[in-house]
Amino acid sequence: MAGKVTALRMQKRRKDWVNVFVDGKYVFALPDVKAAGLHSGQYLSDEEIAKWRKVQANEKAYEQAVRLLGNRPRSRYEIRQHLRKKKVAPEAIESVIQRLDAAGYLDDEAFARFWVENRLQFSPRGRRALRYELRQKGVPGDTIKQVLENLLEGENEEESALDVATVYARRWKGTDYQSFRRKIGGVLSRRGYDYSIIQSVVRRLWNQRSETPEDDE
Repeated sequence: MAGKVTALRMQKRRKDWVNVFVDGKYVFALPDVKAAGLHSGQYLSDEEIAKWRKVQANEKAYEQAVRLLGNRPRSRYEIRQHLRKKKVAPEAIESVIQRLDAAGYLDDEAFARFWVENRLQFSPRGRRALRYELRQKGVPGDTIKQVLENLLEGENEEESALDVATVYARRWKGTDYQSFRRKIGGVLSRRGYDYSIIQSVVRRLWNQRSETPEDDE
């Protein structure tokens, strides 16, 4: 495999990547800034070729991670899982994580804030559900606790539950109190709201639609 560099050609689809040919054969590709250290006629040993191929793998993995981050913020765990599914070598994954960290692209606390704020705005969830979702994303427990305490005060959580329940309550205008409580409770429970919040929301909604509020006991 060792030999002389015989050509450095820009890729047709990726103008910022260069195909490197050794003894007339394609051997690896590099970003143009990395390929700047190579020139035609340069001799590459087997070890050097292996090193450049490793650089190629790391650069491609880094680009995959950056593209993923372009959609929305991600946790470190999500980046690792994505690259594992792409069959990226473990050492390349850790190299990518270190580069993203150094560039300020990874911040589990910022990701957790984004996730909770997005949920509260577009698809409200209770503290229990949000905690579970963030754990599934690999966010550390202490970070989850801090973010939920900052963004999800008791009053805010109950108001988000009320918003959810109000939409469903319109469907069950003619139901009796027990059926109403069971249906609303089921919706909110599946969304991860705690029992005390569910009970409070049920009472508030029922009192709004009935001149004679019913006791929950």
